[in-house]
Amino acid sequence: MAAMKHPEASELQLEKVLHALSDSLRLAIVRQLAAEGVASCAALDAGRPKSTMSHHFRVLREAGLVRTRTEGVTHMNELRREDLDSRFPGLLAAVLAVGTTSHT
Repeated sequence: MAAMKHPEASELQLEKVLHALSDSLRLAIVRQLAAEGVASCAALDAGRPKSTMSHHFRVLREAGLVRTRTEGVTHMNELRREDLDSRFPGLLAAVLAVGTTSHT
């Protein structure tokens, strides 16, 4: 199996990152990875079809939000927090904070 391509941190583009985060399912995946650290595609799919999830993981990977590595037949995903924080300071923290705080 060919290795998956991931953009270098210096190649991350704000437009691609924001586009990837604009989908509620992809945002949920990012939030789950932020909470858990590393998770398999199966642990993140919530019962959705594999073809749908492949598309979403590709968008997240190409935007530079996640790094996917293969362990046997399992794809393990992790949030590229350090790269994102370095390239766009505060962006990921702000995105993850939305919806997790109450507004009183």
